[in-house]
Amino acid sequence: MIFSRGMRDKIAKYLNPTSDIEVRMRIDGNSVYDYCCFGVDKDGKLSDDRYMVFYNQTASPQGEIRYQVTGKEVRFQLNLSQLPQTIDKLVFTASIDGNGTMKDIKECSFQMRQSGHEGIDLQMSGNDFQSEKAIIVVEVYRKGEWRISAVASGFNGGISALLAFYGGTEMTSEQSQQSQQVSQQVSQQAIQPVSQQSQQVVEEKSKPQKISLKKGEKVSLEKNAGVPIIIENGWKAKGKDYDLKALVRYRNGKLIYIGAANADESLQTPDGAVRHGGDVTCPGKLEHIDITWHPDIASVAVSSYSALENGTGSFHRYGVYVRIKNGDQVIEIPAEDTSANDRSYTLCFGEIVYGEMRNTFEVSALEMYSAPNSENRIGYRGNKVVMDIGPRGQTK
Repeated sequence: MIFSRGMRDKIAKYLNPTSDIEVRMRIDGNSVYDYCCFGVDKDGKLSDDRYMVFYNQTASPQGEIRYQVTGKEVRFQLNLSQLPQTIDKLVFTASIDGNGTMKDIKECSFQMRQSGHEGIDLQMSGNDFQSEKAIIVVEVYRKGEWRISAVASGFNGGISALLAFYGGTEMTSEQSQQSQQVSQQVSQQAIQPVSQQSQQVVEEKSKPQKISLKKGEKVSLEKNAGVPIIIENGWKAKGKDYDLKALVRYRNGKLIYIGAANADESLQTPDGAVRHGGDVTCPGKLEHIDITWHPDIASVAVSSYSALENGTGSFHRYGVYVRIKNGDQVIEIPAEDTSANDRSYTLCFGEIVYGEMRNTFEVSALEMYSAPNSENRIGYRGNKVVMDIGPRGQTK
């Protein structure tokens, strides 16, 4: 079956999930590429480092996931039925070690095979990416049964950024030697219990991680069940006031402006999926918007408006940013354009695109500025955010 970006389906339609499955990954390009399989829990966290399988740790504890290199191709041998219930999802990633970005690649392929027969095939090229250095290629996850999602998107950073995103920590040389010893034991079918010291290492919980996204970068998220995603608008300069706004685009084309500063804005969508916390004028407090996944919503564009009393001055100079909190994951999009016009009053920081699968999102950093002196809001043309095409805000 030929898969394309964004497709999801049951694995059982194409392969037998109770039998061994082989995954083949390959990128043709001029950089050095690292491949990894993250075994994460129901919260999307690498709560057990032993289930990060890659060139430096080539097998999981009981050999349910095995890594091997064949020429320019990397292969993972999977036994899904043997995975512990604590492993809710397998995330297959590729990252660049050194220079280059994913837009420079010639081809990226992902295949799932069984008994030599191809069951699922995903093909991509550099045209599918921008400045990413690390991508999530495919996710294999539990939802009643094993399913597959062709994610094919990522963010800047490499293997360290992937570790930060999934709550893992980079191995020390001592830990690396321990993991290699375990991997060798797996390949010989003679698994020995890891030492108490090693067990303590892999069970350490990492601290919350912050990811900073720059214009053109994006990252895929899976929301913590039952916990809203919180969007905050902050700034470093004293005595300033910025209004946080959101434009909600529904899959049927309907648009709703969410905000607290203008008379024609709503504090929440009718379905309650996007809620503004209200206008904030007290120093030190941040305006915020809470969002939850809804099947009818396609995306939410997040912007900040500079209040009239701020006068002129760039968003960058005043240190304005948007922070997105997804459980203990924090994504920050700063205003970085030093050449932005001092009379640009609206900055669209980015867009949160709702996935078709429940509780899945993709965050994209846009950093788009309004025309000088424009009071018109942002808008959408099709599925693209466009500045200055929306109506002017009505004063209260």
